[in-house]
Amino acid sequence: MQQELITGVRRFNRTVTQRVGALNDAYLSRNRPLGQARLLWEIGEAVGDDCEGGEGCEVRALRSRLDLDSGYLSRLLRALEADGLVEVVTDEAEGGDSRVRIARLTELGAAEHKYLDQASDELAAEILAPLNDKQQARLVAAMQDVERLLTASQVEIAITDPRLPAARHCMTTYYEELAARFDSGYDPARAISATDPELTLPRGLLLVATLHSKAIGCGAIKFSSGGGDGDGGEADRDGDGTALLKRMWVDRNVRGLGLGRRLLAELEAQAAAHGVRLLRLDTNSTLTEAIAMYRAAGYREIPRFNDETYADRWFEKEL
Repeated sequence: MQQELITGVRRFNRTVTQRVGALNDAYLSRNRPLGQARLLWEIGEAVGDDCEGGEGCEVRALRSRLDLDSGYLSRLLRALEADGLVEVVTDEAEGGDSRVRIARLTELGAAEHKYLDQASDELAAEILAPLNDKQQARLVAAMQDVERLLTASQVEIAITDPRLPAARHCMTTYYEELAARFDSGYDPARAISATDPELTLPRGLLLVATLHSKAIGCGAIKFSSGGGDGDGGEADRDGDGTALLKRMWVDRNVRGLGLGRRLLAELEAQAAAHGVRLLRLDTNSTLTEAIAMYRAAGYREIPRFNDETYADRWFEKEL
């Protein structure tokens, strides 16, 4: 990586941390550092499967959302508890798992959260005030672009056991989206199979993309003729070096980050590493975004090569 790029990132980090007050022990003129203020805000605002939107959030969800070490998060929570702003209880009181801890704002914490919101608005206005209208628009647009790119840089992609919950979530959501988009609906039982064994080495593999430990995308490869030796070596050793792409999906909430193209590139790299020379895929004309991505990645349209029920377009690419 070019040193000029690394230097630019470090310079940006220094400017931002100074301008937003991250270097001060008393962030926004309160007697606590930025880390405590950020955690307090997250508890009050967080929504999702593990949070109740102002009513509390699971500690493990907070750790994942903020990418915090468990020990450091515990110290932050203890500091907020000592100030009477937060209480940490177990889910047992709600009839749930006693091992699950939930952080909630106290009445005093809710008042502090309200103050932080107002003070944060004032800080944002202070940053924008010296700029003219055009500069303000440029700055906010640049911030939004940086936010998207930083989010994309936090996504992790790894080979995943298709039986794990993250993989199941991807598959279920993928099937639901296809059922909603296809006029005839979608039943995976009628499609060409991509079973758990077929998506496990040596017969195939499944990649799952995660953001803050949440599954947000996937893609799979089925190696021809059973696909490879027992050690996960070259695929299709006795075949023609062809493999099939399956189960390409990206969560609608993170589309536009280039994740689909990144998943595709990683699938191609995995295929090449397993001896594949030709990647093929089938798709449906309804999936215009996917088709555009395949074309941009160098896939060429070819005649039908299988009897996939839901396909009307077929593509391939030499690796």
